[in-house]
Amino acid sequence: MINATFTRPDLTTFARLDELGIDAVGMHLTPDRAVIECRLAEPDPWCHACGAEATARGTAARWLAHEPFGHRPTTLLLRVRRFRCEPCARFWQEDTRRVAEPRGKLTRTALGWALRALVVDHLTVSRVAAGLDVAWHTANTAVLEEGRRLLIDDPERFDGVTVIGVDEHVWRHTRRGDKFVTVIIDLAPVREGTGPSRLLDMVEGRSKSVFKGWLAERPERWRAGIEVVAMDGFSGFKTAAAEEIPTAVAVMDPFHVVRLAGEALDTCRRRVQNDIFGRRGRKNDPLYKARRTLHTGASLLTDRQVARLETLFADEKHVEVEATHGIYQRMVTAYRQEDRKLGKFLMQSVIDTVADGVPASLVEVRKLGRTLAKRAADVLAYFDRPRTSNGPTEAINGRLEHLRGSALGFRNLSHYITRSLLEAGGFRPQLHAQLR
Repeated sequence: MINATFTRPDLTTFARLDELGIDAVGMHLTPDRAVIECRLAEPDPWCHACGAEATARGTAARWLAHEPFGHRPTTLLLRVRRFRCEPCARFWQEDTRRVAEPRGKLTRTALGWALRALVVDHLTVSRVAAGLDVAWHTANTAVLEEGRRLLIDDPERFDGVTVIGVDEHVWRHTRRGDKFVTVIIDLAPVREGTGPSRLLDMVEGRSKSVFKGWLAERPERWRAGIEVVAMDGFSGFKTAAAEEIPTAVAVMDPFHVVRLAGEALDTCRRRVQNDIFGRRGRKNDPLYKARRTLHTGASLLTDRQVARLETLFADEKHVEVEATHGIYQRMVTAYRQEDRKLGKFLMQSVIDTVADGVPASLVEVRKLGRTLAKRAADVLAYFDRPRTSNGPTEAINGRLEHLRGSALGFRNLSHYITRSLLEAGGFRPQLHAQLR
């Protein structure tokens, strides 16, 4: 006796053909693919002009890639009935728009599968095309158009954005130089603790006019809702934000501030190295051996590293490196304070120290001081707004680098922008809700 929990096999339900309004009438299996013959479940032989019942005039075959099951790609052989109305002398065939787009090569179920594979499972387009047994261009065009229609062109995608991050990103390396884009990130979920950051948009170029133009295209109501803009030290982003969203507070995040100090420390170390030896550092040179230790936070130094620095700074020739290293460590200490008021006080004291009265020999510290004095309000604003950093922006840049590596590079910027939005646009929950 058959177990009561089992029923007879139903290929239509198993292959999710009932969701498309079609029934399976036959199947052909080969080691590398499955072909299912099907027809519309509810034929409509009635003439929409006069209401008379039409006469069947054969069928037309339509081949469609369907959602794969197991290791075999699945193809539908859809038999589309043709009809003729004798009173009207009209010919037509069954409407298959529920199954697939007109002249499309993929069923709507296949489009949903491919979009999930691209957005949720992070598969490459090549792998998606292999799973559907279609050409790369067929899969790429269909999936990107569906992703743009269903997700990217959603008018509610920009709703609820109160904190944004802006940064530059290299999308292609060429012999003539790198090609850049400006990326805009929604940081509100990070600040509110509701989720990760997401990519809002990507614009060709990196300049004040690029970011300013993007902001100008946004509705005035949306711009009025932006409270904070996190950015790096590029003054163009600062000026564009001040002109288009003057009520927003600019925040220069810790990553870029500390990187400025780190670059000053490295430049000073190389200069002193060259002054002493007249050449670049070698593996046995004290300054070169300590290059990584100099960037380690004081609270994280091991006893061996502490001893190495003490030996290094005991030489009077390295006094300029020691002074620059002290400024770097003070900035790191300020950012690591749990008490934000204390951290802000320590950072303000660093800015005051390097802004005036620095000896002329400390060229790198003087340059750093000019930058910090100019952007002091943006640097200190971080301590008044917890969880407001451009760090998540750098994380998304890393995800886009991985995307570019998986695809072995991109040539078409429009294609790259669409793929980037699908990859890092935070569409996973939305996609699950729409395609469940």
